[in-house]
Amino acid sequence: MHSSTEERIIRPAKNILGSLRLPGDKSISHRYGMLAAFAEGTSRFANFSTGADCASTLACMQALGARVRRLEDGRVEVTGVGGRVKPAAEPLDCGNSGSTMRMIAGLLAPQQGTFTLTGDASLSRRPMERIRKPLAEMGARIALTDGHAPVTIEGTGLSAIDYTTPVPSAQVKTCVLLAGLQSEGTTTVREAVRTRDHSELALRAFGAELTRTKDSVSIKGPQTLGAIEATVPGDISSAAFFLCAASLFPGSSLVLDSLGLNPTRATLLDVLTALGAHISVLNLEEKNAELVGTVQVTAPPEGMRSTTINGALASQLIDELPVLAAIGPYTSGGIRIRDAKELRVKESDRIALVAQNLRAMGAEVEEFEDGLDVPGGQTLHGATIDSGGDHRIAMAFSVAALRAEGETVIRGAKSAAISFPEFFDLLEHVAER
Repeated sequence: MHSSTEERIIRPAKNILGSLRLPGDKSISHRYGMLAAFAEGTSRFANFSTGADCASTLACMQALGARVRRLEDGRVEVTGVGGRVKPAAEPLDCGNSGSTMRMIAGLLAPQQGTFTLTGDASLSRRPMERIRKPLAEMGARIALTDGHAPVTIEGTGLSAIDYTTPVPSAQVKTCVLLAGLQSEGTTTVREAVRTRDHSELALRAFGAELTRTKDSVSIKGPQTLGAIEATVPGDISSAAFFLCAASLFPGSSLVLDSLGLNPTRATLLDVLTALGAHISVLNLEEKNAELVGTVQVTAPPEGMRSTTINGALASQLIDELPVLAAIGPYTSGGIRIRDAKELRVKESDRIALVAQNLRAMGAEVEEFEDGLDVPGGQTLHGATIDSGGDHRIAMAFSVAALRAEGETVIRGAKSAAISFPEFFDLLEHVAER
């Protein structure tokens, strides 16, 4: 691979072989970092995410009065503010992280002071009305800029609400729960499609009491949080790229150690199994209410089959859909994705970019407002890929490039550092040529 951080050259591979231990889960790291900074006492985390997004969360919380240290053994130590932040002197820069902006808004809305949340150009295009609406119903004073960042919050006391999310979003759910944690009464969030539950599990780990039903979660406020010590499990959304890569080559065998296997996130394993991949889960255990295990994947000798991803499955797999679409041409019957309109308002319009880049590699693909049809049985050639500055697009097409004929250039490859700075080195480590 080319040494430039702006561009990476991916050469075709013969196999994916070896074992990896991946950096800590980004979703869990965001929540652990934010809750530790808000709690009483000092928390310590091993295998905290190395991504730039989680660094943005820690930097924002540090600006609000928490103390963050990186210890010599690699752990992250966070001393919290005991439930009372100090107003930051400058706007809080959330970088590229929608998780940081949306979740921290819920944390700050009931606090005293005025807070401004900003982000980079990509984040400033992402919709924020979805958090303003429920917080405003609780009594929050929040101003947006044409529905987007910068977000200005004038902290004030809030009242509990019973809120149904119009769009499945773990970030919105978390935002409301963090506000509810500090509000009088019981706040309930209802969702038609169950989203990832890292926030509920993390809040419980930090000592909060929550009530969960099949389609709702309730939190009584106000409550205080206490410090914890934890190891963050490996990120299954990062693992998706390696699991998909290993599924492409009949001789592959890959082992991923200490991987987070939360049931609201591990749906990817079911999809890959439906495509024909052989997946074994070993050494399954529970740590801070999160399931962690070792996953072994081998590719089917006859190649991958086909699948349709829609409905609740599309919501649960929203981060993994780009890489699944990118390997669609190599399946026998293709991959069909629907009910994934949310992909259009991520770090980029991921539906449009996946279609554009597959066509650049010579694939046929049909684009819909809420998804894609990627026919199977296709042969791709190397091409110049436009990542659009989107980390998941850059990594998805690095995987597709492994089975293409000729070299592929990934433009904007440095965007991978948003979630997974080690990606290209680890991909090179397991790619046999």
